[in-house]
Amino acid sequence: MQSYFQEKEALVDILAQVKDVNEKIFGVILEILRKKQLKDCIRFLSDFEIQRQSDGQILLQVGNFIAADTEQKLSIIYNDIKLITNVLKKLNDHDFNYLDFSSQENEESKLSLIQRIKDNRWIIKFLQFLVQLTSIDETFIQCGSNSLHILVQMKVALRNKNFENIKIQNTSLVGANFAMCNFSGSQFNNVNISGLNLSGALLFNCKWKQLKILQLNQLNGHTRSVQSVCFSRDGNILVSGSYDKSIRLWDIKTGQQIAKLDGHSNTIRSVCFSPDARTLASGSADGTVILWDVKTRKKKVKLYGHTQSVQQVCFSSDGNTLASGSDDKSIRIWDVKTGQQKAQLDGHCDAVRSVCFSPDGNTLASASFYDIRFWNVKTGQSKTKLKDHTGTVLSICFAPDGNTLASGGNDYSIRLWDVKTGQQKAKLDGHTSNVNSICFSPNGNTLASSSDDKSIRLWDVKTAQQKAIMEGYEDCINSICFSPDGNTLVSGSKDKSICILDVKTAQQQAKLDGHISPVCSVCFSPDGNTLASGSRDKSIRLWDVQTGQQKVKMDNHSNLFFSVCFSPDGNTIASGSQDNSIHLWDVKTGQQKAKLEGHSGTVYSVIFSPDGSTLASGSDDTSIRLWNVKTGQQKATLDGHNDCINSVCFTLKGNLLASGSYDKSIRLWDYKKGLQKAKLEGHSGTVYSVSFSPDGSTLASGSDDTSIRLWNVKTGQQKDKLEDHSGTVFSVCFSPDGNALASGSRDKSIRLWDVKTGQLKVKMDGHSNLVFSVCFSPDGNALASGSQDNSICLWDYKTSKEIHQIDTSYQDLLIYFQTSLKNSLSLPNVDPDRTILRICQNPQLEAQRTLILQGEFINHQGKDLKPLLKSKGSYFLDDLKLK
Repeated sequence: MQSYFQEKEALVDILAQVKDVNEKIFGVILEILRKKQLKDCIRFLSDFEIQRQSDGQILLQVGNFIAADTEQKLSIIYNDIKLITNVLKKLNDHDFNYLDFSSQENEESKLSLIQRIKDNRWIIKFLQFLVQLTSIDETFIQCGSNSLHILVQMKVALRNKNFENIKIQNTSLVGANFAMCNFSGSQFNNVNISGLNLSGALLFNCKWKQLKILQLNQLNGHTRSVQSVCFSRDGNILVSGSYDKSIRLWDIKTGQQIAKLDGHSNTIRSVCFSPDARTLASGSADGTVILWDVKTRKKKVKLYGHTQSVQQVCFSSDGNTLASGSDDKSIRIWDVKTGQQKAQLDGHCDAVRSVCFSPDGNTLASASFYDIRFWNVKTGQSKTKLKDHTGTVLSICFAPDGNTLASGGNDYSIRLWDVKTGQQKAKLDGHTSNVNSICFSPNGNTLASSSDDKSIRLWDVKTAQQKAIMEGYEDCINSICFSPDGNTLVSGSKDKSICILDVKTAQQQAKLDGHISPVCSVCFSPDGNTLASGSRDKSIRLWDVQTGQQKVKMDNHSNLFFSVCFSPDGNTIASGSQDNSIHLWDVKTGQQKAKLEGHSGTVYSVIFSPDGSTLASGSDDTSIRLWNVKTGQQKATLDGHNDCINSVCFTLKGNLLASGSYDKSIRLWDYKKGLQKAKLEGHSGTVYSVSFSPDGSTLASGSDDTSIRLWNVKTGQQKDKLEDHSGTVFSVCFSPDGNALASGSRDKSIRLWDVKTGQLKVKMDGHSNLVFSVCFSPDGNALASGSQDNSICLWDYKTSKEIHQIDTSYQDLLIYFQTSLKNSLSLPNVDPDRTILRICQNPQLEAQRTLILQGEFINHQGKDLKPLLKSKGSYFLDDLKLK
């Protein structure tokens, strides 16, 4: 099928006709049309006589001419207008003005077009003109919409632009940076706004409808039903196991699949992270258990012993022991480090469906079809047999203190058991069908239960009385889970929906629809902000708990970035990521310039050589790589460390390069010769960062032991030890004059130190998560910090404040609302003028300090997106005005 781009006259040839046109004429045409309130631009521009009536204005805008050359200049201007008119006529009849060019079927041709026009500034200006034209002539709405999409795809700088009254429809603006733009009076219809940066923008009287915004990741990849999902304790990774025999690791923030683990020959019944998230266990219907190295995504050991399907695996709290329950009626206890079976626990007369360690790790509970047993983990002896259920035991759960076990079964009852004595403490009756899932609240005072009777019930653990019942579900409820704070309960149902419930009021807060098959499993992230759901529709979905919206899948880094660094000229920032790549960014525009690939593991550190020609990177693959910045080609590899390299640093003069590693050592290299010169030891934990002073006689290092150490490079001796951080020190960096040292830590703070005295000068807070990297600009006036909150912030070194810009067009408005903003209890200590330069690897919707007045923001499901915008930091001036 012939591409739409090739129908009639080629689009690239039509656009190319505007080259050499005086760019100022575009603005003049728009101004004339607006002043005369004309809506048919082609008819107006085709009338040459009307143009002559506007000669004075045209000349005023385009340039000042002496009388002698006026006619000649006018002739050129009229020829340009005639040319523009001709191009508009061709576009009016072209598919570019009727079809959605952001659709997948046009992707290849669109990329080809972009490749041909990306360096043509006349065409870029003309595309911007077409966008503005939508505010005047509705004939060109689709043409302008496609133009805006292409501008976004080409990463043309669109910050701080005036887009008042534009009309955009049937297109995608995913990932566009519209920070500080004015969209007042604009109309959007059927537009994908996922990942938009609207920080500091004006959204007055907008009418945005049928919006597509996926603030929720739908994790597609499995080809059959998802049986089990589990978060890592730090909340960064989700693992899923499926009927398709595969295990998949997902990055929570980006929604990207990190890895696919194949090794089992049958359905994956259970997956579980060790507490430190370094090891993953999987149990399969093939009768085996596999332990996986999460970092390398490789199989550590395959555990044989069970003769039938493994139903569940569970780590002890210290991560040293793994329990597995099987259809062969046995439980196996495994030594995680050696992979050896420590014990086989026999006693059940039927398949073991569930195993669970007590919080102290000394007791294991197991459930079979008709009984529950407590086991002494050290001796392997059965302590107690609980057999009061008259039907299959479907779920068991320890209370947080480990003293009580709850069980639910198909006899419709829930039972509470004393773990020490094995005696039944209480029987909770009320459900009229199978009890599928039970869950204690974090404080242990409330027990939640779900059932085939289509209800959820809340129970007071102390009194064994029912506190509340929530009914009205269309089908049985398969899974329930408390949020970490205990205020929210989530349920997954056979009716394909997920419900979020307020525990205190027992009222439904939200219903999350999206799955097209029953929801089998639900799980909160550790911070309670994200919910994962696994379904028989073969997908896993991540939900924003507060808004019920989807998160978005975007390009660039597909994982967290761990390091940022300014180039010597201050124009470029390099960032290293968990996706094994390095990205180069333009500081002024925030746009990506290049992507360097070659490492086979996470890139934990990047740094430019003093002349800016070489970039060094340290990685989880234990290597250091040197890159040619201009070409993006790899120059050399330095090997020597026996564990991942967290930091690399050049001296300002000479050939020295320093590296800090997970092996707790620091190494000095002659990087030009590729030789190791020295090894510095002293830290009691991982060395995450190293930095040379400007004169090269001192080296600073930051470590997992929470300390910063200063070393004499010549002697290799420690000079000083700086202590104040309450968490791992991930990054250290000297100021250009060598008088100050900056440090970034797990405690989310940045600290500045006086190098001579070793005293703390100032503490800077601003990031919402751990700070992985800090770096001074070459002039010493700015400090950049990179965080796990997926942003890079710029700080004024002298004032220790975040750098901000003031848009003077906002001043009248802000003065009007200034008192309300400052006095609003919901917006304490705000500076509405400020915007932070953020370079994000997964651009979710950003709307910090966006000013909204009236208007509509409705998604394609008919939901009002104002709560989402408010949760992102937008200011609703209507509310402030009322106050």
